[in-house]
Amino acid sequence: MNAVTIVIASMCILMIAYRLYGTFMAVKVLKLNDSIPTPAHELNDGKDYVPTNKWVTFGHHFAAIAAAGPLVGPILAAQFGYLPGLLWLLIGAVIGGAVHDAVVLYASMRKKGKTLSEVAKEELGPVAGFCTGLAMLFIITITMAGLSMVVLHALENNPWGTFAVGITIPIAMGVGLLYKKTGNLKLASTIGFILLMVGVFMGPTIQETAIGDFLTFDTRTLAIILPIYAFFAAALPVWLLLAPRDYLSSFMKIGVFIALIIGVFIINPTIHFPTVTKFVNGGGPILAGPVWPFISITIACGAISGFHAFVGSGTTPKMLDRWSDIKVVGFGAMLVECLVGIMALIAATALQPADYFAINSTPEVFKTLGMNVVHLPELSKEIGLSLEGRTGGAVTLAVGMTYIFTSIPWFSHLASYFFQFVVMFEAVFILTAIDAGTRVARYLIQDFFGEYYKPLKKTDWVPGSIFASALACFMWGYLLFSGDIGSIWALFGVSNQLMASIGLIIGATVLLKIADKRWYMLTCLIPLAYLFVTVNYAGYWMIKNVYLNHDAAGYSMLNGVLSMIMLVLGVVILISAIKKWMELWNTPNYKINVKTI
Repeated sequence: MNAVTIVIASMCILMIAYRLYGTFMAVKVLKLNDSIPTPAHELNDGKDYVPTNKWVTFGHHFAAIAAAGPLVGPILAAQFGYLPGLLWLLIGAVIGGAVHDAVVLYASMRKKGKTLSEVAKEELGPVAGFCTGLAMLFIITITMAGLSMVVLHALENNPWGTFAVGITIPIAMGVGLLYKKTGNLKLASTIGFILLMVGVFMGPTIQETAIGDFLTFDTRTLAIILPIYAFFAAALPVWLLLAPRDYLSSFMKIGVFIALIIGVFIINPTIHFPTVTKFVNGGGPILAGPVWPFISITIACGAISGFHAFVGSGTTPKMLDRWSDIKVVGFGAMLVECLVGIMALIAATALQPADYFAINSTPEVFKTLGMNVVHLPELSKEIGLSLEGRTGGAVTLAVGMTYIFTSIPWFSHLASYFFQFVVMFEAVFILTAIDAGTRVARYLIQDFFGEYYKPLKKTDWVPGSIFASALACFMWGYLLFSGDIGSIWALFGVSNQLMASIGLIIGATVLLKIADKRWYMLTCLIPLAYLFVTVNYAGYWMIKNVYLNHDAAGYSMLNGVLSMIMLVLGVVILISAIKKWMELWNTPNYKINVKTI
C-alpha cells in the first residue's frame, strides 16, 4: 500500500460525506434557518458576541479543536497496524465526530451560546447539569496532563528543542505587546515568524554552549516546569500570551501539514506497516489493551472528541454570523481534523515497524520484541539526537515527517533542522492547548466553587484567579508528575470520549425536541450507543488490569478512583436523559417551533 492512494481515497470519502451527510444534517435534521438572528447578532457586545465571517470562525474553531489529539492518537494506535486506525478515523469522524460537533454547536446556540453544563441543566435538569459540570472539570484536568505528557517526552534531554520552544514564550509576549501598541498585525506577525525561525536555526549553536547544558532537563524537572508556565499563562492577561501564541501556532500547523501533503505526493512513500499487527489482541508495548475498545479511546481527536464540546459551547457559538455556518464550522472542521489524523498515521506507518517500536517503547521492552532496527541509527546520527525510547508519539511524528521531507533531494541534508522544527511546531501548538485549557479549568473552578464562595465567581478578582489557576495547575501537574504516557493517555482517552458521549446525549435530547421525524434522533443515538459501551468497557478494563493491579506498570489508585467517578457521572447523566426522552416521547405536541428559537 502506498501513501498517495490512502490520501486520495480518504479525501474523496471526506468530501462526499461533507456534501451528502453534512447537507442532510444541516437541512433535514437541524433545519438551519438563516432568517433567524444568531446569538452573535442578538447579543452583539463587540467583545464576546461578535458576528464573524464563517472562514475566520472556521480558522479559530479548527485551531482550537486540533491540538495534540490528531497528532499523537493515530501514532500510538499504529501499534495495531495501519488499517484499524484508518477505518476508525474515517468512520468515527463522519458518523460520530462531525455530527457531535455540529449538534453541540447548534444546542449551545439555541441557548444563546451557553456552556454545555448550562445547556444540560436546562435540557435535562439540575442533577444532570451538576454532573456535567463536574465531569467537565475532571476531563479538562486529565486532558491537560495527557497533552503535557506529549511535550514532556519530546523535550526530554533535548536542549535544542527546549530552547526553540522556550524562546516562543518571550516571542509571543513581544508580539502581543507590539500588536497592542501599534495595532499592526502584519508587522507583529512577520517579526514573530522570523524570530521563531531564528530560534530553530540557533539551536545547534546553543546546544554546544553552557546554555545547552542548562536547558537539558529530565522528565521529572520538565513535569514541574510545565505547570509553572501554565500558571502564569492562565493568570496573565489573555492578550499578552495566549492570543499571540494561538495565532502564531495556527500558521505553523496549517503550513506544516500542507507541506506534509505535498511531500507525500512528491515522494509517495510506501506504508511499511502491516494491515494489522499481532498486538490487536492486546499485550502491545505501547498500549496494553486489545484493538477494541482502545483504538477508539487512543484516537479521540481526529475521529470524535469530547474536548470539542468545550469549544463548541464556548467561543464559537458566540461568533457565527449565520445558522447555516454550522455546516462549515461544526461539521467541516471535524472532517479536516480527520485528514490531519490520517496524515499523522501515514508519517508513523511510513517508518519501518522496528524503528517505530524502538522509538515508542522503553529499551527494556523493545528488547523483548525480537526486532532489529533498520534506519533508526542513521536517522539518529542525521538528527543529532538519540531517538530510542522517546515514547509519547511526538518524536515519532517528527521522525516520520523528517523521513518523508528528507527523501526530497533538495532537503536531504537538513534532517536535524526538519526534526527540531517539527518538535517545536508540535510543542508550540500543544502548549497553546495547555495554557488555554488551564485557563478554561480556572474558569470552571471559579464557577464551580463560586457556588459556595461567591467572590470566586468574579473572574477579575485577582486572589480568586491566582487560587483557581494554582489549583488547576496542581491537579493536572500531579497527574503528569506521577504518570506515564500509557496510563495518562488511556485516562485522557476514556474521559475525553465520555465527554463526547455527554455531548451526544444532549444532542439527542435537542433533536427529539426539534426534528420533524423522531428517527433523526438516531444520528446521535447510533454513535452514542457505540461510544458509551466502548468508554465504559475501556474504563472497566483499565481499572481492573492497570490502575488497581499492583503488578501493572501503570498502577495508580488515583487514576482508578478518577475513572470510577467519571464513569458513574456518565451513567447518571444517561439515566437523566432517558427519563427526559421518555417524557418527551409520551408528551403530545412537544416539539418546539424552530422559528422561535
